[in-house]
Amino acid sequence: MGPQARAVCSVLFLLQVLAEPPENSDFYLAGDYLLGGLFTLHANVKGTVNLRYLKVPKCKEYEMKVLGYNLMQAMRFAVEEINNHRSLLPGVLLGYEIVDICYVFNNVHPVLYFLAGEDYLLPIEDDYSSYAPRVVAVIGPDNSESTMTVAHFLSLFLLPQITYSAISDDLRDKLSFPAVLRTVLGAHHHMEAMVQLMVHFRWNWIIVLVSSDDYGRDNSQLLSKHLASHDICIAFQEVLPMPQPNQTVTPYERQRLAVIVQKLKQSTARVVVVFSPDLALHNFFLEVLNQNFTGAVWIASESWAVDPVLHNLTELRHTGTFLGVTTQRMTIPGFNEFRLRRAQARQPAPNRTSKGATCNQECDTCLDTTSSFKTILTLSGDRTSYGVYSAVYTVAHALHSLLGCNQTKCRKEVVYPWRLLQEIKKVNFTLLGHQIFFDQQGDLPVCLEIVQRQWDPSQSPFQTVASYHPMLQKLRDIREVSWHTPNNTVPVSMCSKNCQPGQRKKVVGMHPCCFECIDCLPGTFLNQTADEFDCQPCPSNEWSHRNDTSCFKRRLVFLEWQEAPTIIVITLAALGFLSTLAIVVIFGKHFQTPMVRSAGGPMCFLMLTPLLVAYMMVPVYIGPPTVFSCLCRQAFFTICFTICISCFTVRSFQIVCIFKMASRLPRAYAYWVRYHGPYVFVAFVTALKGVIVAGNMLGMTTEPSTHADLDDPKIMIVSCNPNYRKALLLNTSLDLLLCVAGFSFAYTGRELPTNYNEAKFITFCMTFYFTSSISLCTFMSVYDGVLVTILDLLVTVLNLLGIGLGYFGPKCYMILSYPERNTQAYFNSMIQGFTMGRD
Repeated sequence: MGPQARAVCSVLFLLQVLAEPPENSDFYLAGDYLLGGLFTLHANVKGTVNLRYLKVPKCKEYEMKVLGYNLMQAMRFAVEEINNHRSLLPGVLLGYEIVDICYVFNNVHPVLYFLAGEDYLLPIEDDYSSYAPRVVAVIGPDNSESTMTVAHFLSLFLLPQITYSAISDDLRDKLSFPAVLRTVLGAHHHMEAMVQLMVHFRWNWIIVLVSSDDYGRDNSQLLSKHLASHDICIAFQEVLPMPQPNQTVTPYERQRLAVIVQKLKQSTARVVVVFSPDLALHNFFLEVLNQNFTGAVWIASESWAVDPVLHNLTELRHTGTFLGVTTQRMTIPGFNEFRLRRAQARQPAPNRTSKGATCNQECDTCLDTTSSFKTILTLSGDRTSYGVYSAVYTVAHALHSLLGCNQTKCRKEVVYPWRLLQEIKKVNFTLLGHQIFFDQQGDLPVCLEIVQRQWDPSQSPFQTVASYHPMLQKLRDIREVSWHTPNNTVPVSMCSKNCQPGQRKKVVGMHPCCFECIDCLPGTFLNQTADEFDCQPCPSNEWSHRNDTSCFKRRLVFLEWQEAPTIIVITLAALGFLSTLAIVVIFGKHFQTPMVRSAGGPMCFLMLTPLLVAYMMVPVYIGPPTVFSCLCRQAFFTICFTICISCFTVRSFQIVCIFKMASRLPRAYAYWVRYHGPYVFVAFVTALKGVIVAGNMLGMTTEPSTHADLDDPKIMIVSCNPNYRKALLLNTSLDLLLCVAGFSFAYTGRELPTNYNEAKFITFCMTFYFTSSISLCTFMSVYDGVLVTILDLLVTVLNLLGIGLGYFGPKCYMILSYPERNTQAYFNSMIQGFTMGRD
């Protein structure tokens, strides 16, 4: 047996028990002590009106609920308007039956009565599509728990049920509740309106009080989900005890209420959200007044936001500011007069013994009880009443469409609930200037309002301070609130004050709203939109001061043209270039002289050409580094130096060979001369150096890099590969070996003729180059700033000057100052003297 069949069997069992109450059972007319309403409609196409109350079990212990009576009158007013309407349902009169559900205790009995036939029996059938219950639609009940209980029965028959104040989001599930529609927004929108109100006034530390029923539990859980996405914390949550049926307070309940109010007084939270039916609040607020708790902001759910009974406790004005979420204020023309009119009571006929006995349509005791609420009901507007009013009109318009009505008449046919439900879902009409239609979940998209209770009798008791639009899901039209605080200042409800810009939050305890503020250190910043609890490090090319909320670009530092060290080094390089060019001119003019030939002859130009090119490449050290400039720094200059130093080395070796080794190894010397040994050696060393440089380039990138200055983090130094000193040391190692070899050969030839003894010049060049290179590598290992680039350039220029002037300068001096010594005869005499001295 499937779920639906089991439900029908349960209904049948209950029908046997409840559908036919015994004659002598203690029943009374439902309107006498109305607490919560369940209204039903049925249409009589024969032109008669069937107005009948259902007998239900007594709930005399409850006091009359003013809002419940108000809703009942809205139901009657709507029915009378429609029955008197000429074009809506012409020839069809609506009847109604109203029962008291006694809050939550009397749900099943009336539902079974509505579903049963005229014989009070509900037949078991395979298909109920042709079954016509006693009523065509049900309006209500007024709370979610009762609505879902009723809906489980009505949905089996697809009997339309329109509730006017049940906000539970569970009712949006059309698989479980296919026949439920609502003229009020769901709980999601109510919670969103509350949370946006808190966000607007920057309240992030609140207290939640809930009733012990499903209404309190469900709404508090939904509120917690909404609060989590807005960083609002709940200081604590307490459950309000539900009152006894006779409204008496037990010692335990009184103690619980006293403890709750005491916690409210001790808490730093000033905003209290209350989810509870109005029944549980009267005793609670009496305890609040008893303990003289003040200065709070009370946020009411829709269940008591506009309750007129609590408004009579005028002393509540001293406890703080009362705000609430409720439906939009509406005015139903003529309803106030209808609601409060007095009519002569009609007693039921004494000989009436029918099980469905009729009753008077005017509630005598209700008129007396509600007379004191006349003003507040009138001034507060028809908020919830409009939900009942529009629900009745919705059924009427659906019937009008289903019966194919025109301006004068309607078809006379049986109305089946499932067909009416289809028409209700399709209604779209205007009622008092508002469009009435249902979305896919069966909700009527009406606006919500945030209202404030006003205790001034001359003002409206519920002043609208903001509006919530469900389509936009935003709080709009926010107005001034009359705060019960000194100077009308907005109450503060925060566990911790907001941190200053650039301060991160360090959570204290278990709530993220309780924290201490810690400054963000230099080099970090706080992005509040991303993370308020951690300072984020700045990117490598940016920096920040303490307590910064963003990073700024570091100032890029490199060798610039206008700096004094740059000007000095460039001046030296220019003088070196001019002097080297002058040497080239002098050596070219005196190329055939013995002085030039003894200095190396054509090999001199092999040394001078790289020097000239190197001087011209000095500007690559200035300006922001590029791939090309880094390549020149790490490869070109070192190859130029290698060519020069290899020429020195081979020149020193060649002089020694001529004077000391030619006679001892004549064949080797012949091969050396025949195959141009000096140039082969220079080419080999240069090629070897090229391989070393290429290996460095493959292992270390030539891309420029940036790194922060340790002494000043606001500065970003732009340089070539930070591992350049390692590459420089590796590249220089071959040059240093050549220096040692050249120095050794020069030392060996120290006894040669003066014109050929170049040991002191080569020694000077090699020693200077060796010392400067080692010093540069040492400096790079201990210092990492823009000064490294300046020193690297200075050492390069000085090495070029040392090679050019240290070796070629003395020879130019001899050529220009002592031309008589630059002759073949003079050189021959020097050689003869050296030979005779050895003999």
